[in-house]
Amino acid sequence: MRPVVSYMFELKVVSKKRNEMIDITGDVQNLVDQKNLQRGHVIIYIPHTTAGITINEGADPSVQRDIIETLKRIVPEKVDYHHSEGNSDAHIKASLLGSSVTILVEDNRLILGTWQHIFFYEGDGPRNRRVYVDFISR
Repeated sequence: MRPVVSYMFELKVVSKKRNEMIDITGDVQNLVDQKNLQRGHVIIYIPHTTAGITINEGADPSVQRDIIETLKRIVPEKVDYHHSEGNSDAHIKASLLGSSVTILVEDNRLILGTWQHIFFYEGDGPRNRRVYVDFISR
């Protein structure tokens, strides 16, 4: 039985818009390549209350646009929220998407479906953000 080994990395993400989905699949795969993670899993964690993480269609950019527009309809920016900073909608959207995902790794590759990509969701940009990636090797 091989020992379990863990490595944690920090990625920097710079958003340019208030609401944006940024594809970080390549960045995470590059880290897998650098560490030569043959088998295990990665946990991707977003330490922000107005940003989130999701896995979804990456081949057609209109899907990301549809997700952003639907989130805007479900949780509008300008409503009589109690939070005074003006970004309550971003807090709610981040809660809906979640702050972490786990992805399996086999033969040094992220196990994602044919069209799946990893997206950082920005709800209160533009901002400089952090993404933590923890690798668990087996």
